Amino acid sequence: MSIADIAMLMLCGSISGFLAGLLGIGGGMILVPFMIVVFNHLGFSQDVIVHMAIATGMATILFTTTSAIWAHHKHNSIDWKLVAALSPGLVIGSLVGGSEIFEAINTSWLSLFFAIFIVYTSIQMIINKKPSAGRELPGTVGLFSFGALTGVIASLVGAGGAFITVPFMLWCNVKPHTAMASSSGLGFPIAAAATIGYMYGSWGNPNLPEGSLGFVYIPAVLCIVAVSIFTAPLGAKIARKLNVAQLKRIFGVLLFMLAAFMFNESRKAFGF
Repeated sequence: MSIADIAMLMLCGSISGFLAGLLGIGGGMILVPFMIVVFNHLGFSQDVIVHMAIATGMATILFTTTSAIWAHHKHNSIDWKLVAALSPGLVIGSLVGGSEIFEAINTSWLSLFFAIFIVYTSIQMIINKKPSAGRELPGTVGLFSFGALTGVIASLVGAGGAFITVPFMLWCNVKPHTAMASSSGLGFPIAAAATIGYMYGSWGNPNLPEGSLGFVYIPAVLCIVAVSIFTAPLGAKIARKLNVAQLKRIFGVLLFMLAAFMFNESRKAFGF
């Protein structure tokens, strides 16, 4: 990688880490479009660029969630029993989604699915409407099934799963603060299992560049994590002093621009 590529990845890492801490969103989602630009500049195969961007973004979540988990744990905010109950399904779903389904989807459909996911996330942020409590948490089978489905979806878009787990926990009468904190605890097993799945499912792919472990491009992970682990806590600290709800609405509008970029990537991949 050139110095310009490294600088761009580190800049993206610092911004994504800051926004992840400030707004409570997965930084991997923000990184994907920018990594596509860098990977295009590096001349990577068009058959794997989108897959690599999503997988590499997910790998960085492993590190950013660790600091968030520790911060929430110190304040006893995480419901570890709930995390333990949901984790088996999340791990199985993320492994299957990351290894079998992710590798089987071609670039055009994966780009389209990711773009639709960004639109959904942006609408959530703009509306900022939380579901009202309507029931209690389901039993073991229900939690496993929900976790497995969440793991599959999260692995396909390179997200930590909070966009699904938080509304679900709120709907099941979990306190909002506990739901937000516990979602960070759930993000780690999703990211770990999905990353392993990405590596396993794509191992030996002849289109992958040097420096990659499956779809995960290690040099990019190192550049991003080197700065995001410092900017994420900074964002979380500033969040306590600002009107985060209003910031989320503004960021939701900006996400539409990223969605437009991904829709265009999908269009090009489909050959339109």
